[in-house]
Amino acid sequence: MQKYTQLTYEQRYHIYLLNKQGFNQTFIAKSMGRNKSTISRRLLHNS
Repeated sequence: MQKYTQLTYEQRYHIYLLNKQGFNQTFIAKSMGRNKSTISRRLLHNS
């Protein structure tokens, strides 16, 4: 089983910047090596 690790402040800010630039969740997830659902939850949480 894979252990969950929390996103760091830098990772959350990186998600914010890429989202503001118009990149989709799939691109952001792949570029960060994270699951798409992690990115989705973060964007919903901060919208």
